[in-house]
Amino acid sequence: QVQLVESGGGLVQAGGSLRLSCVGSGMIFSLNVMGWYRQAPGKQRELVASMVYGGKTTTADSVKGRFTISRDNAKNTVYLQMNSLKPEDTAVYYCRLNQGGFDYWGQGTQVTVSS
Repeated sequence: QVQLVESGGGLVQAGGSLRLSCVGSGMIFSLNVMGWYRQAPGKQRELVASMVYGGKTTTADSVKGRFTISRDNAKNTVYLQMNSLKPEDTAVYYCRLNQGGFDYWGQGTQVTVSS
């Protein structure tokens, strides 16, 4: 069984920064993909950024240059550094782990950016 626990969300003013963390526990193997998705009210869940075990990243165009994903494989942890936040970044942010063809999701953490 795999569990993912996110932290670091909150309320911030536009232009501010937040750092999200996601810690995985349980049967976690190497060669996985960890990433962040977000879902705003009334919208579909969308990819924010992901990183494979070897370091290759994928980042959504809407956050390029502002958000940075990183991971600590020894700690089964993935981070999302979010700078220059905008009101349109407001959403619930979810951590996702993909390994062996299975997807695991965290419970989500709310990020609210005020204008």
